Amino acid sequence: MKRFAFPIPIRLALALAPMLGASAASAQDAAARYWSDRWRGWHFYEDPMPEERERPPLAGKVLPAAPPALPSKAPELVEFERLQKTLEDTRNIAIMRPTEANVRRYMELESQVVARASYFADVAQRVAWATPALDPTLQGRPVNAKALEVFEQTESVDRSRSIAELGKEHVLFFFYRSDCPYCHAFAPTLAAFQARHGIQVVAISVDGGPMPVFPNARADNGIATALKVTQVPAVFLAQPFTGKITPIGFGVLSESQLLERIAVVSGPQAEAMLPGTMQRFALPQEAP
Repeated sequence: MKRFAFPIPIRLALALAPMLGASAASAQDAAARYWSDRWRGWHFYEDPMPEERERPPLAGKVLPAAPPALPSKAPELVEFERLQKTLEDTRNIAIMRPTEANVRRYMELESQVVARASYFADVAQRVAWATPALDPTLQGRPVNAKALEVFEQTESVDRSRSIAELGKEHVLFFFYRSDCPYCHAFAPTLAAFQARHGIQVVAISVDGGPMPVFPNARADNGIATALKVTQVPAVFLAQPFTGKITPIGFGVLSESQLLERIAVVSGPQAEAMLPGTMQRFALPQEAP
């Protein structure tokens, strides 16, 4: 087949023809869009497409807030933590490698810490002396011998008064056994306690035997078993009106111990502190 050779200008024109045609088509489309939307004019603003608009945050979704800046530690705390860490490390090194130098280094550092603690104790003591509300020697039971004597006398009078008031509705159950020497030794203390503080003592014989100090003692009717009395002498505080019974103690007790224990178990917070120690039984309304 015979090929025809076209001049270069003609070949360029043929190569650019498709591109020129595409440009002409684009120009025609643009002109058509303009004439169809000429009511907008030359200056207008196109709103973004819906997907391009900023989406509102989802309901109930809280954006994470920036964490608050942590307050800087006081320099005293930084120094204390450094001293504590140094002491611990020095001690551990001395334990793992107890050379003379390591042990000396730890002991020297420990002596510094002890000196600081001793100085703190001295300052705290002087603050307590100047501030009665912070002085532990003025709170509760005193430590001074003379003050302790006055405290015990006052406390004994107050407790005796409260037990006398308590004796209007309560009695003391005294469980004993006729062959128990401790029960016979304890009985006079209870009799004197009854006479001095005005609370009645009801003696209950576990084995049915007599007790000379309490000639009107009762024989056990099963209440000792119900209260799980396995050791005598035993004393319980009982309120016949409500049937509430609370253990006071086992063995031989002094008068001061009886006063203290009865005051504690009859206090307003006693049942809340140890409710399991209190039991209720149907008791006779009249004492023997």
